[in-house]
Amino acid sequence: MAYEEIIYTVEDYIGTITLNRPESLNAFTDTMLTEWVDAIETAKTDPKVRVLIVTGAGRGFCSGMNVRAAASGSQPLPPYARRNYMRLGVHRVPRALESLDKPYIAAINGPAAGAGMDMASMADIRIMSDQARVGMNYVRMGLLPGDAGCYFLPRIVGIAKALELIWSGRMINAEEALSIGYVSKVVPHDELMPATKEFCKQFTQAPVATQFAKKLLWRGLDMYRNLNLEMAEMAMLINSTSPDTQEGPRAWVEKREPEWKGE
Repeated sequence: MAYEEIIYTVEDYIGTITLNRPESLNAFTDTMLTEWVDAIETAKTDPKVRVLIVTGAGRGFCSGMNVRAAASGSQPLPPYARRNYMRLGVHRVPRALESLDKPYIAAINGPAAGAGMDMASMADIRIMSDQARVGMNYVRMGLLPGDAGCYFLPRIVGIAKALELIWSGRMINAEEALSIGYVSKVVPHDELMPATKEFCKQFTQAPVATQFAKKLLWRGLDMYRNLNLEMAEMAMLINSTSPDTQEGPRAWVEKREPEWKGE
């Protein structure tokens, strides 16, 4: 697919999706969502991608829906039934991410508001510019989180803090985001992408084991302990067939860096 509203690159086993509508702080359109999903699906099966980063072009990460269009009524519902428009629209992104077993990292370069914050919350880990802000500002427009924000946010910051952010709709700065555990690191704005890519390099090792660990962790949040243990047993068995499981101990004994195959 030729991309118009995102930029997708791959370098050193790290794929990067850059939302590319800077004039609107990267508010998403149907075209952007389609391209975003396509890039995720491409990364899933590309052996040259072991980590996937999402960030925004210009001074914003993502401002969510096109508020101006919604306010003017210029975005009528599509002809299919109203009950399907979220599932066939913005929900395509979290549904695509559901089966992405590779680390998915958000580099928050600027404002992430409403659905934009939801999109950042879908990442496994978030790194934030010291100039960026995030906020669940749905309530300020009489709305509620509809893009899985009510699923992800309490799992990141806890129920009480998630409700506070949703009910108040206030924007928080990088310092507060770090203090509540929403982001893992805050870095100087000009160093965001180099720092994020350097941070992600550690996740390119032993890709098979890394991907199984992600599956077990996320599935474990929604299942009984014994079922998760059974999944872990199966994952360990499958992982043992990877050449990486022999390469790791061998490299350690030989005092050298492993050569991960990811097979």
